[in-house]
Order: sequence, then structure tokens, then C-alpha cells
Amino acid sequence: MLRRIFKLFQIARKFSTSGAVEIIDEIHQLPISIRFFFNLISLGANPNLIDKKKAPGEKLCVALQGMGTTFIKLGQFLATRPDIIGEELSKSLERLQDKVPAFDLHDAKKIIKKEIGENYYKDITEISQPIAAASIAQVHLAKITYEGTEKQVAVKILRPDIEKLFNEELDALMLFAYIVENSFSKAKRLKLVEVVHLLREITNIEMDLRFEAAAANELYENTKNDQGFIVPKIYWNYTTKKILTLDKVDGVSIREIKKIKELGINQKKLAENLIQLFLRQAVRDGFFHGDMHQGNLFVDSKGNIIPVDFGIMGRLDKNNRKFLAEILYGFIKRDYVKVAEVHFQAGLVPQEASKEEFAQALRSVGEPIFGQSIKDISGGNLLAQLFEITEKFNMPTQPPLLLLQKTMVVVEGVARKLYPETNIWEVSRPVLEDWLKNIKSPKSTIDTAINTSSEILKRIPDLPGFMDRADYALKLMADGKLNLAIGTNKNLELEQMKIKNFKNNLVISFFGVVIVFLLVF
Repeated sequence: MLRRIFKLFQIARKFSTSGAVEIIDEIHQLPISIRFFFNLISLGANPNLIDKKKAPGEKLCVALQGMGTTFIKLGQFLATRPDIIGEELSKSLERLQDKVPAFDLHDAKKIIKKEIGENYYKDITEISQPIAAASIAQVHLAKITYEGTEKQVAVKILRPDIEKLFNEELDALMLFAYIVENSFSKAKRLKLVEVVHLLREITNIEMDLRFEAAAANELYENTKNDQGFIVPKIYWNYTTKKILTLDKVDGVSIREIKKIKELGINQKKLAENLIQLFLRQAVRDGFFHGDMHQGNLFVDSKGNIIPVDFGIMGRLDKNNRKFLAEILYGFIKRDYVKVAEVHFQAGLVPQEASKEEFAQALRSVGEPIFGQSIKDISGGNLLAQLFEITEKFNMPTQPPLLLLQKTMVVVEGVARKLYPETNIWEVSRPVLEDWLKNIKSPKSTIDTAINTSSEILKRIPDLPGFMDRADYALKLMADGKLNLAIGTNKNLELEQMKIKNFKNNLVISFFGVVIVFLLVF
């Protein structure tokens, strides 16, 4: 208990001395009591000086970087959630750099040896100094003997004790979020406890490199027949929770336009491939690389695109994929009534809303876009504006689609740097047409009918019991004893219960100290 309180005070001091509190107060005015607390706790410390001329979002990036791993990750997570912090601040946090000093090569070798064992470690030679270092892990180049052949590989290694450090700071942040939420009614809308909980779940997965290896492997299986896209091979015997080993990328960064020209690669074709391959991942497979910025994309001498860093991946269910393909295709055809119908059919807009008014709102988004020059048209920006419109019609936010929209903006930006005149609509059209034809083909219809019938047949023996339970549930609802609004996130509920219990213990301990003090003195 005392350790968590001590860590909370350390974090509060970090916040106040980094300049983060001052910047947040500039963006969203904080209550006087919160500002007084942070001013008090920073007494005697030397505050970090941040360029006053920078915009608030830029200053917040600098402050978060200075606070270390947990806060870099917090900033990166919030960058994907404009629904929580607003679009402007979200865009600023996208520029947050995840670069920290590397740890020693000797320590890296010790981790590799401990993780994979003496036998496999003997097969690794020429481990280089780190070529990249981030807040959670760093990357080394090496050679391994694999099935009698020497392979050049990249080895990603988690930082020593990173899980312990991260979870200790998140425990303290969770307590802080709970205190703020329960002390200030205006803070409840920010869902701070939920934000910290989601960050813990996401990052604990990211800190198990077997999950990243599995994501890379799934992306490889989905795209192995796609021309122009190569996912590096994973070496499972040299991959554990703390290390990930995969093929070394033999290519140049996609940001090095001059080198791409020197290789004689068609930049227009490369830009079109990038957009189409990303869209295929999203609408065909429902599983896409969620961090396709220039630093994570390479190009080989044949013009193949090679992605790296599979820590952030997006997943869309079949309904979302169909929804995405139909609305984008509807906008391409400028059929706003059709796009509106798709929203209503998917149950994403309340049925009492006017379909005609919604179609008119969609037209207000689509027509200005088609009035722009080719180089300014963006599918990602279209989706961003679409989400703004749907909020006005009480459409619930869908985080998977938000991640896709943000990734689409990044992919289009990379494509435009390769070939500024890339026509996003014309490039996207064949992918969307092919997928929609496929899901509406007679074979697809028959397959869906067979699968649905199969599921129904499987459940026929359970039907009497199901009917009894349904009847019982209806009786409970009639008596007012069944609340359908209860949340389903059990992990979050458990986290909140733990915090409440901790708070109660804290209060009891405080009064215990007061009583002892009175008895003694």
C-alpha cells in the first residue's frame, strides 16, 4: 500500500516538474485544488523548461517524452482516441517520438542466452550493437544457423524489468485516475480509469513478444499470395516472451525517395500498391498493420513492400468490413442515400433518425471532397468527417474503425510522398468492387446459408432449455429484477473494486495513525 502511495507521489512530482500539468491546464482548465496540489508537490524541484512558442500539443509531447516509458505509451494510446481527448490534441500526440537511450549489449546477450537456452544461443553469432531503441524494447542484428544455412536476422529484446516498472506506475496512475474521477464530477466524462485500464491491457500484450510474433505470422499467412508485399519470417525457436527473432529486412526505408529512384522502382505503382495492399488487409482479411508510418516500411530492389514492427494491429469483424467497404464505395459512386441505408441496416444510427437528413449530412461531407484536386482527396479524412457527422446522430464510437481511419490517413500520406498525384479513389475502387462482388456472389450467399443452417442445427437440442431460460428472463424483466444495462467488462470492474478496497484500507490506516498519535501524544 505504502509503495503505491510513494509511487503516486513520484508520478505527481514528474507531472508537475515536466510542465505537463501547466500544458494540460492550458488545454483544459484544471480545478484550482488540482493546480494547488501539483504546485505544492513540486516545491524545491527544478522544472523542465519547454519552449513557450510551441503549440500546446507539441509541448505536451516534449513533456511526456521527458517522463519516460509509461507516459510515452499513454500519449501514443491517447493519440488513437480522439473521441476522448479531441481531434486536435490527438493529431499533436501522433508526433510523439518513442526513442530512448539503448541498454548495454552485454545485458542484451545475457537476456538472449537466458531466454532461449545454451543450445540455441550457440547458433547465434555476430550480435551487433543496437540499431534502434524505444521505450519498451531495442533491436540488434545477428546471424543464426538455421537448418544448416546461415541467416541474417533482427532480434528485438525487451528492456530489463520493463514490465515491473510499467505496472507499478500504472497501479499508481489507476489510483490517481480513480481519485480524480470521484472528486470532480466534470472528470467522469473523461473515463480516466477506463483509459488507464485499456492502456494496461494493450501494453501488457505488447510486452509479450510472442503476441507480436503471432501477429506477424498471421499477417504473413493472409498476404503470402499478394504480389508486392513480403512479411519477414519469424524464427520461433529463437522467440520467447522477451525476445523476437525475424528475418533482417533487405531493403531501403520507404522515406528514402532518392534511393528508391536509383533502384529504378516505379513510384506511381509503389504508391498504388501500398494503398491497395492496406485496403485488402482491412476489407478482405479484417486484420491490418495498425502502424504503417514511414519508419516501419521498407522497399526491396524488386519494389516489394516489407513491413516491420507488428506491435499495433487492427482487427475488424465481418460486419465492420462490409460496412467499411460499402460506405467507401458508396462515396466513390456519390450515392449518399445508399451510404445512409448501410448505416441504418447496420444499426449504427438510431432508427428514429431521418434517413433523408442523414443522407443530406453525408452529402455535406462528400461533395466538398469531390470538389478538391486529386492530390487533396483522402479516404482517411473522409472517414474522420464521417465520424463527426455520425456523432451528431448519436452513433456510438467504434475504436477499431478509429484505428483504421488513422492508419488510412498515414498510408495515404506515405503514398503521396512517393507519388503526389495518387488518385485515392481510383486506386481504392478495384479493391472495394472485388470484395463487394465476392461477398454478394452466389457462392458466398450459399456458404453463408450453409454456415447459418449448421449453427441452427447444432443448437436444436438446446432449444427447450433456452426457451425455459428466456421465459425466466422475461419474468425477471417484468418484475424489474433484471438490469440489461450492466457492463460486461469484468476486468475493468475488478480493477475498480481493487481500487475501492485500497481506498478503504487507506482511510482505515489514516485514522489508525491519527488514533495512535492522539494516544501517544
